[in-house]
Amino acid sequence: MPKINGNEIRPGYTLEHDGGLWAAVKVSHVKPGKGGAFAQVEMKNLRDGRKLNERFRSEDKVEQVRLEQKDQQFLYETDGMMVFMDNETFEQIELPVDLLGDRRPFLQDGMMATIEYFGEEALSMQIPQKVICQVVETEPVVKGQTAANSYKPAILDNGVRVMVPPFIAQDEKIVVNTELFEYSERA
Repeated sequence: MPKINGNEIRPGYTLEHDGGLWAAVKVSHVKPGKGGAFAQVEMKNLRDGRKLNERFRSEDKVEQVRLEQKDQQFLYETDGMMVFMDNETFEQIELPVDLLGDRRPFLQDGMMATIEYFGEEALSMQIPQKVICQVVETEPVVKGQTAANSYKPAILDNGVRVMVPPFIAQDEKIVVNTELFEYSERA
């Protein structure tokens, strides 16, 4: 694994630090009036989700880890495990539900997900940023309600509650941003 200087760390890099694998979330370069410059790095542990703030000087060496990314298709969920299939080898793998976190309701049958591996260990999972969902329950359209920023609550077919514009009716399909948990557009 390549070693990089502390000032070369960028958001999104995966680092091996203190015996764990960490993802750099935020990086800010600080040049104090007295003393040497350093990078203030906010990191998240890829195995247990802990957060850590660390300072790296430019002469500090850090191991940068390259994770292998595989696109795999979601098949089904059983006993708290999600079953995915590799479309090239048709090999099936079971991963824990908590790997996806609070975005789990947006995972749909047959959906492709990008899973990041360190050797044989799955560390994180990305699903598409925009997903089509159906509105199951919402208030009816009120005629004349045209205020620019008036949104109403809606419950989607996966049980997630989002705010939608007043013109969205029940049983309508909408596109939802899975990172921000908000309405994006009509489907």
